[in-house]
Amino acid sequence: MVSTEKSAAKPSHLHYGWIVVLITFVTLLVSAGIRSMPSILMLPFQQEFGWSRGGISGVVSIGIFLYGLIGPFSAAFLARFGIRRVVAASLAVLAGSLAVTPLMTALWQFDLLWGVVSGLGTGMMANVLGVTVANQWFVQRKGLVVGMLTASAATGQLLFLPLLAHITVSAGWRYAMFTAAGVLCVLFVIVAAWMRNHPYDVGAAAYGSDEVVKPAPFRGSLFGAPLLALRSALGNKTFWLLAGTFFFCGFSTNGLIGTHLIPACGDHGIPEVAAAGLLALMGLFDLIGTTMSGWLTDRFDSRWLLFWYYGLRGLALLYLPYALDSNHTQLLIFSVFYGLDWIATVPPTVKLATREFGKERSGMIFGWVVVAHQLGASAAAYEAGVLRDWLGSYTIPFAAAGFVCLFAALMATRIAKVRAAVHESVGA
Repeated sequence: MVSTEKSAAKPSHLHYGWIVVLITFVTLLVSAGIRSMPSILMLPFQQEFGWSRGGISGVVSIGIFLYGLIGPFSAAFLARFGIRRVVAASLAVLAGSLAVTPLMTALWQFDLLWGVVSGLGTGMMANVLGVTVANQWFVQRKGLVVGMLTASAATGQLLFLPLLAHITVSAGWRYAMFTAAGVLCVLFVIVAAWMRNHPYDVGAAAYGSDEVVKPAPFRGSLFGAPLLALRSALGNKTFWLLAGTFFFCGFSTNGLIGTHLIPACGDHGIPEVAAAGLLALMGLFDLIGTTMSGWLTDRFDSRWLLFWYYGLRGLALLYLPYALDSNHTQLLIFSVFYGLDWIATVPPTVKLATREFGKERSGMIFGWVVVAHQLGASAAAYEAGVLRDWLGSYTIPFAAAGFVCLFAALMATRIAKVRAAVHESVGA
């Protein structure tokens, strides 16, 4: 919501919104890299503490669930307190959690630090942050910006997992924790110094606009407003279809592959550093794929983009058990193909949510769609760990995820085409 106070925009060679995008990109990149750390900690924790994969997966499941659940409320906090303060506070909490983790000795402490604290801390810097930045700073190129910021999540794996896996193997997992905490401290300083909440803070118009518009103060309850947004969306068919497809999206990405690919590779004799390199390769190609998805979202029907994304992902997951049983070349092929599609679903999902519910409510409602995503991821993280302990293999979890993705592709075609010009498009 904005007030009617306006003034002439000041000309600038580089719009400050792109600086905010860069800082947000790095923030989401680091947050995602840290959130994916349990995948390289699973085997060391089994060896040092004797914890089962099911028990460790349960901790990851709690963290993933809270990461998603906090999303709608994160949108309200970002609107009330501003991007800079919320992100800085989240970085501080997350750094504290990492610094204390090397002192833990029991599974319940891992539950608290990584299931609860880390889940809440990273949740405040989730996809909703990228949507908020795009909506506040951009009138044009929103789809591209959402694609770039979404891609940063997988890029975090590209930069962090191989490095942290190498540190874990060569020096121990505690040094990997301290390294990640140090990176967070540097990022905290960058956010505090250069992040801005709104174009009005620097006397600029949003990118693609000619007028400086002062934002109206947030009104309503920090916890009540997201719940009211959810209540208004529950009777909407599009909301349920978006939430349903996103549930299967989470079930087939960070909950399953992000958590269990490295242990699955370990079952086939592939070292942790090499397995982390596969996730990093996925991150590299996801940076390309999701950014391109944002570009495509600005130009094509988002429903059919989702159909192709989910369908191709399902085929890739059905291929994965064969790739694991074959040579490394097959795994490289899977990593490239799957990486291009890792989270390419986000830009079209954001666009459909914004068109259906409008710019003002889209952040909170998309936050609830992300809750569904993380419920799916949480279920997959726990289910795959338990089935691995029970069956001794990840074949069934990988195949099941492939089939639900094919079902999600069919669900996407059932989303009604939004009436033109009713709501502002993400790619306007």
